[in-house]
Amino acid sequence: HVQLVESGGGAVQTGGSLRLTCTAVGLTFEGGNQGWYRQAPGKGRELVLSINSDGTTTYADSVKGRFAISRDNSENTLYLQMNSLKTEDTAMDYCAACKVLRGEKIGNFAYWGQGTQVTVS
Repeated sequence: HVQLVESGGGAVQTGGSLRLTCTAVGLTFEGGNQGWYRQAPGKGRELVLSINSDGTTTYADSVKGRFAISRDNSENTLYLQMNSLKTEDTAMDYCAACKVLRGEKIGNFAYWGQGTQVTVS
């Protein structure tokens, strides 16, 4: 049974920072892709950042220069460092990961965490 457990959300003031953590249980990150998505009130879920198995990353334009994604394969943990937070960053943030079989990713994001709330005021 796979679980992605997020933590680190909270309430901060504009310009502040937060670091989100996503730890996988029952899933190996190595060889796979992972990402962070967010959903603001009244809006659809959007990709914030993703990291491929080779370490290349994809950023939403709105977070370039402010957010960074990183991964510790030995701990099966994904991080999202958020700096210079703005009110428009207020959202529920979700960790996502794809299946990995014999060191190779399979398909798109199949596993999702329960979400952690980020509130910027």
